[in-house]
Amino acid sequence: MSEISRILDQMDRAMAGEAWHGPALNQLLEGITAEQASMHPVRGAHSIWEIVNHLAAWQRIVHRRFEGTAMDVTPEMDWPPVWEVSEVEWRRSLDNLRESRAQFRAAAAQVRDEELSAPPAGTEWSRYVTLHGVVQHDLYHGGQIAILKKALG
Repeated sequence: MSEISRILDQMDRAMAGEAWHGPALNQLLEGITAEQASMHPVRGAHSIWEIVNHLAAWQRIVHRRFEGTAMDVTPEMDWPPVWEVSEVEWRRSLDNLRESRAQFRAAAAQVRDEELSAPPAGTEWSRYVTLHGVVQHDLYHGGQIAILKKALG
């Protein structure tokens, strides 16, 4: 099995399931309403919705870097705001997360093992470290979502 295949397996486990640590992002987001997603049950913490937008944003940012576009990330790019709280907009954010993940995963699957040591455009980290970082990022924020769900009751 190639190294990129192993990394893709970890990406898939973080998003879709069968991860060693527990529920994957898709499982954590099941059954959450727009109202719940927009709430801030932990003072000073982001909402579930803000985290979902942030995760999707970073899938797209890293994807663009892998395609050769160096990017400076603004605060609004990093944490896109929630403009309207409705079920339609919440579903749109969830769809955006899944779509951005699918597109980035497809691009990552094209990386050959011998390219893993090269950095994506505009970064100092290798593709190897960046891909593992995406998995770590998803898991970190998945843990936050799990805590926020518990705080919602």
